[in-house]
Amino acid sequence: MNGDSKTFRLVFSALMVAIGTVLSLFSFSGFWVYGGSVTFCSMLPLVIVSYRYGWKWGVFTSLVYGLVQMVLGMQNVMYGPNWYTVLAIALLDYIVAFGVIGFSSVFDGHVKNESLGLVLGVALAMLLRLLCHFISGWVIWDAMWPNEMGLASPVYSILYNGSFMLPEAIITAVVAVILNKAISFKRLGRR
Repeated sequence: MNGDSKTFRLVFSALMVAIGTVLSLFSFSGFWVYGGSVTFCSMLPLVIVSYRYGWKWGVFTSLVYGLVQMVLGMQNVMYGPNWYTVLAIALLDYIVAFGVIGFSSVFDGHVKNESLGLVLGVALAMLLRLLCHFISGWVIWDAMWPNEMGLASPVYSILYNGSFMLPEAIITAVVAVILNKAISFKRLGRR
């Protein structure tokens, strides 16, 4: 099968969503002072798709991944007391939060050093994801369950979400650079 065909792109992207979903099930929690958990590279398959096919296809694939994560995390979505809170949780904690991972390839071709471009792209994507979770934690979750530490909502939200997003971003960026040097995301699957 030609690595550039539409069929291959769909199958490849579906496999990457599946791999990312399986990797998301293996998380490390309990180490973070404010909660949350870190997965071992569950975002990396989305980075690979974005880097291989561009940010537009990467965003589309990441949105699909976000929908899958939302279905798996439906109990969190249903904590919302009304339809607009449920919708906000679905968008900010799942669909948009994971959809922005597709932007991880925006620096591809714009930075001379390929590894630097990859790291900058992953950093931007993870920062955008952190922003989504930060807004959700500040506006939605703190309104339903104020934090037990008595911290201001935005402070608690950035500490909580940043405590697991920073390690997640670092792990993803490091492994992405190492893996890209070994197999080149752009040539992955080509014959």
